[in-house]
Amino acid sequence: MGTIIFCERLTKRYGSGDKAVDAVNGLDLAVETGECFGLLGPNGAGKTTTVEILEGLLNPTTGRVELFGVAWGRGRDDEIRQRMGMTLQDSRFHEKLSCLEILTLFRSFYRDGLQPEDALNLVSLGEKAKAWVRNLSGGQRQRLAVAVALVGDPDLIFLDEPTTGLDPQARRQFWDVIGDLKSRGRTILLTTHYMDEAELLCDRVAVVDHGRIIAQDSPRNLISRFAGENIVEFSVNSNGSNGIPVASDFADLDEVSQCQTDSEGFSMTASQVHIAIPALLERVSERGWRLNRLTTRHANLEDVFVTLTGRHLRDE
Repeated sequence: MGTIIFCERLTKRYGSGDKAVDAVNGLDLAVETGECFGLLGPNGAGKTTTVEILEGLLNPTTGRVELFGVAWGRGRDDEIRQRMGMTLQDSRFHEKLSCLEILTLFRSFYRDGLQPEDALNLVSLGEKAKAWVRNLSGGQRQRLAVAVALVGDPDLIFLDEPTTGLDPQARRQFWDVIGDLKSRGRTILLTTHYMDEAELLCDRVAVVDHGRIIAQDSPRNLISRFAGENIVEFSVNSNGSNGIPVASDFADLDEVSQCQTDSEGFSMTASQVHIAIPALLERVSERGWRLNRLTTRHANLEDVFVTLTGRHLRDE
């Protein structure tokens, strides 16, 4: 084991003066060999800019970046590129080339690697070897992009928003591909704004907001630390004479650590729902309100983001 990606005090500024925008703002990151590491956050958080700097596609404004212990621009860039593969957020290939032709072309860029047919089989596209790109579905195109990233048999793979726009079935197929890569010991850096995806695939995640990492740990530890164990979601109607319910009316209930307003009512974090729910029902009855909806679920990474930023990813 060792550090395969390292960056320190990374910044990327666009523009100058009053119009300057800091896409990345003092980001520190270390990814260990063999782990799947997730960069999570809303669109515009700085994930793609960070990844493109790590990939050597962008120069940082300030900061230090190393891959495999080597910095970009020090005369060893080809050595780094021979050991990495990537899928961009929007990978595009010539519409009238076949999958096999695409893979053969990209395989020629590497000294060593996989046979193009083997790379296609890894992403379950073997039967589409002779199919033109223009005849592939969205999910198949995404898997082709991953095959391109794998054809050099890299030690490090960057996957930038790989499942955006895919239907649920295509996303699940893609997750199987990532699971296979993990089982073969590859190091993966994944950016996504799908929290369920990160929770399933990643060994560790970093939550990025406004160009900074605001929390970093395993998904399980982040959920336990910032979101508790259970979420109670409910909505309440008043009868007009006892006031309109607000989140603070429920924040002091037994076993409740916090309560927030959401788009459909309230979301309450509870350590023990068998105590919190009776307390909630009693409070609603005391105030003369009516409970319209009540559901419970386990906390997830979306709840971590809400706790840390006060907003939902879907609001971005």
